[in-house]
Amino acid sequence: MIEGLGNVPRDQNLGEAEFHRWLDAHIRSLGPQQRSRILEAAAVAAYHAEVEHPVVRLLLCDDAPQFKLVTEELGLCWVHDGRHYEPLQPCVPLHRQQLDAFLDGYWAYYRQLLEYRQQPTVEEAARLSQEFDPLFSTVTGYEALDQRIARTKSHKAYLLMVLVHPEIPLHNNPVELDGRLRVRKRVVSYGPRSKEGAQAWDTMETLLVSCVRSSVPCQALPISLRARTAVVGIA
Repeated sequence: MIEGLGNVPRDQNLGEAEFHRWLDAHIRSLGPQQRSRILEAAAVAAYHAEVEHPVVRLLLCDDAPQFKLVTEELGLCWVHDGRHYEPLQPCVPLHRQQLDAFLDGYWAYYRQLLEYRQQPTVEEAARLSQEFDPLFSTVTGYEALDQRIARTKSHKAYLLMVLVHPEIPLHNNPVELDGRLRVRKRVVSYGPRSKEGAQAWDTMETLLVSCVRSSVPCQALPISLRARTAVVGIA
């Protein structure tokens, strides 16, 4: 199957219907899930090759797998990562003390990153990168906490993307809040019934958010999206 995909035409644009016909002709044993994954990969590759429109190079999001490989670089939201510690409800007093002590260090480090964004330097970036490892190598003996700390450490490159790109925020909460309006409407209405309905939702909600933001001083708005950076959320 992989060998067959190596013969996909690379020097021409194929629409979705044309691509389906090519797959039917050249790879006959595709199942529906395999076909879906191939279409997703082809769509991402086509997006990366776009030349007529700006292509987002850096994405700030949570650690949902569907965001992997969409952009060249990926930054993870610190607030989302911090939320993974909230379900820990230790009943042993010592474990509670260990969790509280670690979270104090966690958010103290986060505040250092916030300060770094205001005055980024190469020296400070190196120091913060070095401080990350001992903090997230902590072993307490509280197994659930230790597993969570190790998981955060495995995401170091993504969580510290701000050291390379200090222009990006450390979390995507503004986008999460923007998406909440759509989610609440979907809960009430069970979604639009047609393509036209979805377009109407998009139009009215875009107008609403624009009107709300136009009444807020520019200083209060989140960092604007740049041509190479996007901030996304999952509702």
